[in-house]
Amino acid sequence: MDIQACLSSLSMASGPSGREGWVAQQALELIQPEWGFSSKEIDRFGNLVAYRPCGKPNAKKIILDAHLDEVGLLITGAEEGFLRFRSVGGIDPRMLPNREVTILAEPLSFGLIAVLPPHVQKPGDANKSIPLDELYIDAGLTQEEGEKLVGTFAVPRGSFQSHLNEVVSGKALDDRAGFVTLLRAAELLKDEELDVDLYLMGSSREETNGGGALVGSFGIQPDCFIAVDVTHARTPDGPKEETFPAGKGPVIGIGPNITRWMSDRLIAKAKEKEISWLPEVMTGHTGTNAWGVQTAREGIPTAVLSLPLKYMHSPVETLDLADLEATASLLATFVKDLAKEGGEFLAD
Repeated sequence: MDIQACLSSLSMASGPSGREGWVAQQALELIQPEWGFSSKEIDRFGNLVAYRPCGKPNAKKIILDAHLDEVGLLITGAEEGFLRFRSVGGIDPRMLPNREVTILAEPLSFGLIAVLPPHVQKPGDANKSIPLDELYIDAGLTQEEGEKLVGTFAVPRGSFQSHLNEVVSGKALDDRAGFVTLLRAAELLKDEELDVDLYLMGSSREETNGGGALVGSFGIQPDCFIAVDVTHARTPDGPKEETFPAGKGPVIGIGPNITRWMSDRLIAKAKEKEISWLPEVMTGHTGTNAWGVQTAREGIPTAVLSLPLKYMHSPVETLDLADLEATASLLATFVKDLAKEGGEFLAD
């Protein structure tokens, strides 16, 4: 598979939380027939679910999950044709002024988030972040046209770019880079005989409530679940104790809300295959789909595997492709011979 082409296709698709239809359809088309999946569909909650049976009776089931939704905006009103909005998910208002947006109407339209030029600002205003409720979208509309868009979603626009040293940037790599990691893992497993039934899930609504993974897991009833998401990559201004260097491999979550045998197996397989990795101590909420899934039904064993990502929740999220490849390799190694080696996984 062409990893950059897949990333570009998904990054450029629009799919804010609760409106993932476009990106889910794009993702569905990236799953190749030769990878062994007998079915792939978009369920009633907007999750993409692909199923590869191992062919063994009463086989255990594993879900590899990455969410497809992105943070966005929801139009709430109009003033003289200028659109007011609220955030969908964790939008940082500092990056919004002068930002172009795609308005997800029929047909799609474009606008920009207006900001006063410095010539007419009050003294000191240039050094302040503008609150979200003081921003508006200029789409060249009349008041009547603007009022018709109330309840319409919008997303910041961004272009997918390839940089030096296998580094890429774009919008919504949180967590579409995670989904491409699942695709790459599936490709690595295509010629392997599995002893578990494998599900890939591109889940909906993670950025707002995690409902997609929760509903999807409830229906599938997996025996274990891995959330593949992003964590904060190190930058000069970032706290070292909360960030991870890009290019050093996957980040494995460890903590009380992560199933011990799963994190232990991820670590053991990374060492066995000489895959560089880093630990992330997660003492409370993991900020991923694993948080809700762990208590679905009577409880589902969960793990978290993360890609270091710079500038999260911005249109210029930045990723090292070496981390994606290493994470996919670790996922594939985890899944192979899972029932044979699973230990606690086999226990009823």
